[in-house]
Amino acid sequence: MAKINFGGVEETVVTREEYPLAKAQETLKNEVIAVIGYGVQGPGQALNMRDNGFNVIVGQRQDSASWEKAKQDGWVPGETLFSIEEAVERGTIICNLLSDAGQIAVWPTIKERLKPGKTLYFSHGFGITFKEQTNIIPPADVDVILVAPKGSGTSLRRLFLEGGGLNSSFAVFQDATGKAYEKAIAMGIGVGSGYLFETDFKKEVYSDLTGERGVLMGALAGIIEAQYQVLRQRGHSPSEAFNETVEELTQSLVPLVGENGMDWMFSNCSVTAQRGALDWKGKFREATLPVLNDLYDSVASGKEAARTIQRGSTPGYRQELEEELKEVRESELWQTGATVRKLRSGR
Repeated sequence: MAKINFGGVEETVVTREEYPLAKAQETLKNEVIAVIGYGVQGPGQALNMRDNGFNVIVGQRQDSASWEKAKQDGWVPGETLFSIEEAVERGTIICNLLSDAGQIAVWPTIKERLKPGKTLYFSHGFGITFKEQTNIIPPADVDVILVAPKGSGTSLRRLFLEGGGLNSSFAVFQDATGKAYEKAIAMGIGVGSGYLFETDFKKEVYSDLTGERGVLMGALAGIIEAQYQVLRQRGHSPSEAFNETVEELTQSLVPLVGENGMDWMFSNCSVTAQRGALDWKGKFREATLPVLNDLYDSVASGKEAARTIQRGSTPGYRQELEEELKEVRESELWQTGATVRKLRSGR
């Protein structure tokens, strides 16, 4: 493992150069990796591991759209595609990649098939960290590990096919065999991680829930709505408001920040833009710090987990969700966005 300096703080990371794929294959050569769930993370991780030469099977409900998707991706019923129950029986590493609500519902099915020495693998610390609410408490005689790609399964697969990798965190919650740490690293390499950094289950879920409610999705959506509204109320057209709020952000600036950093962005724009951004970023930081601290406290207290579980298990939630998404989709902001995307693509 390598010592890397991140902004003045030294961290230990695992790279593919020091832990090559061949070593991961050797570590897991006798394992049957059962990927349970074929929704968000399942396809990317399962396909990457299959392409990397690991012995992978998929467990999914037969009456689901995900079962059909798995068949389309080349998983063969009775050979590499099974019911959840049979996949857990056959697997030695059980990758629980169901949704958080799905994990709660299926946990009794998985738990009764966890024989001593098996490995329980997660890509999210939710179920283990909030065990008082999920009742996911693994038996003491199995390894419990985590590899959490920092992005969607779609991105994980796309970057893998391009020859790159999505960075992932890894953690060991329970080491019953003395080999859990090695297996976690090997699994991280197997799913196609760019590099691996160590965490624990609690830190993973706290950062993840804060991130997706904050900068990654919730805050981003909220500030986009606010700026669009201000521009429209001040007399700007929908097209102008959208282009200055979303189009330039997503199509120009964010990709360049990802490639080169924010300092590079500041150095490669007009003096007017430089001064404006530098002068105002502190005001936005100070305005949002209290909100983000409230958010983190809500995550750490378990309130966010409780709300997620309660809403996700409510009858009719899917219909409620669709109504919420319909409101977003049919807003002037995102209707304008749909038109802009069509014009951008020439369709």
